[in-house]
Amino acid sequence: MNAWQYPFEFLKCQELRSGVKEPRLLSLILQNGDFVLGVLATPDAVVSRPVAQLSIPINGRFELIQEAEETLLINFSENSVQRIRIKGEKAPELQLELQDDDRTNLFLTQLKSAQEEAALKLKSKSMEPLPPNAHRSSVPVPPQRAARTMNAGRSAANQPASSSTLETSINNSTSTNLNTDPVQSLASDFGFEQNFSHALKVEEKKNHQNRITATREPPPVPSLPPRKTSSAPTNPVPPAPIMKSKATSSLGFDTSAISGAKPETLPWCDSPTSNSMRDTVFLSHTGQRENLLKHIMSKRENEYVDIKYFRFFVGTWNVNGRSPDSSLGPWLSSDREPPDIYAVGFQELDLSKEAFLYMDSSKEQLWIDAVERNLHPKAKYKIIQIIRLVGMMLVVAVKKIHVRNIKEVASDHVGTGILGKMGNKGGVAVRFVFHNTSFCFVNSHLAAKLEETERRNQDYKDICARMMFNLPGSPSLSIVKHDVVIWLGDLNYRLFNKDCSDVKRMISEGKLKQLLKFDQLNIQRQTKRAFSDFIEGEINFIPTYKYEPKTDLWDASSKNRVPAWCDRILWRGNKVEQTEYRSHMELKTSDHKPVSSIFNIGVKVGDELRLKKVFEETVRQIDRMENDFLPSVSLSKTEFFFIDVKFRQLQRERFLITNDGQVPCHFAFIPKCNQSQYCKPWLRAEPSDGFLEPKETLEIYIEVYVSKDSVTMLNSGEDIIEDILILHLDRGKDFFLTISGNYLPSCFGTSLETLTRMKKPIREIPITKLIDLGEDSFMDQEKSKVKFLIGDGATNEDRPLKIPKEVWIMVNHLYTKSCDQEDLFQTPGLQEELQHIIECLDTSIPDSIPGCNHSVAEALLIFLEALPEPVVCYELYQRCLECAHDSRLCKQLISLLPRAHRNVFRYLLAFLKELLKHSHNNNLTASLVATLFASLLIRPPPSSASRQTQQDRQKAIDFVLGFLMAGDEE
Repeated sequence: MNAWQYPFEFLKCQELRSGVKEPRLLSLILQNGDFVLGVLATPDAVVSRPVAQLSIPINGRFELIQEAEETLLINFSENSVQRIRIKGEKAPELQLELQDDDRTNLFLTQLKSAQEEAALKLKSKSMEPLPPNAHRSSVPVPPQRAARTMNAGRSAANQPASSSTLETSINNSTSTNLNTDPVQSLASDFGFEQNFSHALKVEEKKNHQNRITATREPPPVPSLPPRKTSSAPTNPVPPAPIMKSKATSSLGFDTSAISGAKPETLPWCDSPTSNSMRDTVFLSHTGQRENLLKHIMSKRENEYVDIKYFRFFVGTWNVNGRSPDSSLGPWLSSDREPPDIYAVGFQELDLSKEAFLYMDSSKEQLWIDAVERNLHPKAKYKIIQIIRLVGMMLVVAVKKIHVRNIKEVASDHVGTGILGKMGNKGGVAVRFVFHNTSFCFVNSHLAAKLEETERRNQDYKDICARMMFNLPGSPSLSIVKHDVVIWLGDLNYRLFNKDCSDVKRMISEGKLKQLLKFDQLNIQRQTKRAFSDFIEGEINFIPTYKYEPKTDLWDASSKNRVPAWCDRILWRGNKVEQTEYRSHMELKTSDHKPVSSIFNIGVKVGDELRLKKVFEETVRQIDRMENDFLPSVSLSKTEFFFIDVKFRQLQRERFLITNDGQVPCHFAFIPKCNQSQYCKPWLRAEPSDGFLEPKETLEIYIEVYVSKDSVTMLNSGEDIIEDILILHLDRGKDFFLTISGNYLPSCFGTSLETLTRMKKPIREIPITKLIDLGEDSFMDQEKSKVKFLIGDGATNEDRPLKIPKEVWIMVNHLYTKSCDQEDLFQTPGLQEELQHIIECLDTSIPDSIPGCNHSVAEALLIFLEALPEPVVCYELYQRCLECAHDSRLCKQLISLLPRAHRNVFRYLLAFLKELLKHSHNNNLTASLVATLFASLLIRPPPSSASRQTQQDRQKAIDFVLGFLMAGDEE
């Protein structure tokens, strides 16, 4: 071979030398089996085989240093750059400036890959030498060439694996030992080794760097759960560590005891990134066999499990923000027999205003300690999970003798306050598998007040839709995907249209059954508006709310609350027997009384001998099916058109998939090549994968929902309602579903600069005009544009508005009608009203806005959250944090904002200061307002959002707080 191989990639850049920029051309070249970084001083003189003026060997002395990402904040500038420093053997240190684009990131990842390979070669020198016929390492494969590399891997099936870290051994992932025992073979599949190619990892990293997309926000209805990802609200206090137990299969048993396989987590489940090529190559054997095994084993479950009953204690108590002042024994250990498992829920653990926004609570540990001290004395217990969201906390403890049979522990929380940020209402949940039965415990605190029945129903639906549990290597699980679900908490349902004195009289006369006819929860369940699938035991105790604290006396305050059964425990599932349902009048700490229930629940306990027999039979059955039949399905529809798609409004269409073959089959929607998700962010399929028995038909919904994370691209025309879904059939063919539709633009998700130039509602402006308005809305260009518009020659038609009309309409409504509204910006709006408000602002310039004050307030927050560039621009975010301690510097920073941003900031702060003058009525505090609005006005750039610390958040709060506490100006 030639000493020099043709470089597979060039990259133009500039060298920074003594403050002067000089053009350079970088090339990554393979020379005699080793990589070299070539630096050319004359990029324009490139020929087919250039000779570098500087050649830097990529070896152990090579260093590539990227400047800290904090200095590379996204500012929506077209000329964003990256700076790197390169050190190497026999070469001066170079400081280079590169364009921040896809090509640069690809080149850098390839360069790092070559550096990693060089390090591996150095390490391998001390190891056993490779066989003489081992392959020479190849050039790092760019993602666009991944398909050819995989094909080449297949053709070289009989050759030894390369030692290069830049290649993946496909032979090992696709070959099987046909001479081994089928059980051993399948268990080996369960321990399937790494099968992500390096090229795919490079592409995943590049996509993450170049386009960080936030997680999908929660939908307004329960039928559209959010995409779960890494971005759920940060838990205020990390949950107690999940116990580490022996790895088990999803069958509920340790399959290593049967097959001899190592009980390890499947390495191919570590990353969510996937594509159809990888699925075809790597999952065609192992993944299909494992999925099919799980499916058939679950169908034959009755052949290897027995039902054994265990005792569960479930308790709930709204503690009214108070600390424990007496023993919890009368509540937690009042029974003669100790329970096997405890699930203890609290509400209103902390009532401080600041705690509503995920602040830490000093009272959490006090109540945890009180629970641990008062668990039943006849048994020893271990807490397996604790989760808290502001005032809601759930503690799950099990007998120590059962700990080894608890697995797959996970937790999640959902705030149903405004924007999902206010955690004063919502739910926390813990799920786990006990032996072979899955359990989910949900502790919730729903909306208060007699007249807010619909809000309570909405909170329930929101929790059902958004509560998702993520387990490594498994699809997300919703609440209902469990064998047994127990829902506890302060559900806050009241007695409908009953006079307080009448209620107290009927209670004293023991007429509880008559009173329960007016119970809102019972009425909602009967009309199937909430909790329709849940069961509640007979209530034989008096209402648990509202009492004078420290007494058994009913509320004597001026509000004279009507007694109600606010605190409830419901369940769904089979083989659940409730033996006790009671309140505990002995505990008088709070204005609520604690409630508890004892359940005897049938749990599926496996017999390992029978399991082994069924396991082996199933493996042989799978072998026969693979040899004799291929799967086949038919789809009732493959083209879908969605009419008039709007921001935050769900649209759904359905189709049927039928297994018309002779064997069970597994289907899944898979990503297209070089994409990490199977669809665009505004689209999803439910369910996205599943199993079908022969002749079975399943209904699949295609759902379109435009959230804050996708609305800007659609508004600007950079994205359209078009996508193709790939429905992959294991061992079968792929089906292609065409998705299309028309989108109606919204002022929500449109930049402030664009909105100030729009004198008409956004729906009356042609899309081409919208694109023109949006193209020059970046910060630097806005400054020059505004100077032009306000010049001597500018007409009234050209002159932009001082603030967007939509902001003025919402703020003016709140200023004139809502200053004295109780719990303003703390009570969420109604979803139906929010949709009407958004539609009204998109289609008209209304004199008044439809909906209640709480809905208008939340609409304003949604508007600010959806802005593509926050009010305090990304470019100034770091400076904002740095000057938060100095009011003079803060004012100077605001003066640097573009005109529209500066005006909106000053206008909003003036309005918020006016609201605080009415705090005695609206219950707002400066700290609460600053905490809520700082998270919307001052947001970190997307590239650094995941690194935002609590200290950064506090500085942003201090920045806003300084303006709120300052005297009136201007």
